[in-house]
Amino acid sequence: MQQALIFDIDGTMVDNMMTHHRGWQKTLKEYGLDFTLEQVMEQCHGKNIEIIERLFPGKYSREERERISFEKESGYRSIFLPELKLVSGLPELLEIARKSGIPMGIGTAAPKANVDFVLDNLNIRSYFQAIVHADDVDKGKPDPGVFFKVADLLQVPYDDCLVFEDSPTGAKTALNAGMKAIILTTTHLEYEFEGIASVIRCVPDYTHLDLLSILETFNQQ
Repeated sequence: MQQALIFDIDGTMVDNMMTHHRGWQKTLKEYGLDFTLEQVMEQCHGKNIEIIERLFPGKYSREERERISFEKESGYRSIFLPELKLVSGLPELLEIARKSGIPMGIGTAAPKANVDFVLDNLNIRSYFQAIVHADDVDKGKPDPGVFFKVADLLQVPYDDCLVFEDSPTGAKTALNAGMKAIILTTTHLEYEFEGIASVIRCVPDYTHLDLLSILETFNQQ
């Protein structure tokens, strides 16, 4: 039985979510919404144009929402570049998976420019056989379409995919896709995932994971 790994990027592969949150806070304030960081963390999830429409219903055209999104993301990339690195233990895990012949994909709500920013600056694109970003799906998370598309590209059944996520929304996306999830607690606390049936483990980073043992146990379920 072939298994596959599906990774979110933000907060899961790179510990960048606080930079994103502060970027949203700054951008929203410029457009008249003075949110606390807690409000940003609660409401700014999914595709950017969906976030903007949700917070400013009917106020901006599609083109204007895309422009606001571009402003926010270009600012994030310039700020985060000096700090850009993979979460501890992930380089080793990716290498173990590649040597073991385990297919890997990315399913993220991030726009293509942010995906390229991470994969190309860290030179890790070759690990992934499928990459699906915000521009490739009609609906953002928790709609499971992003994970379905990755699994289809990898040609692996949905219930044989193990997802790596960092947010309750991402965990619910895995649940909606019929997939199990391991949570990186870079952004949210472990108690926030209580009751989400897809979650099999919460860890602070990848050094706390024995991938092959997890997959062996996963295969026996």
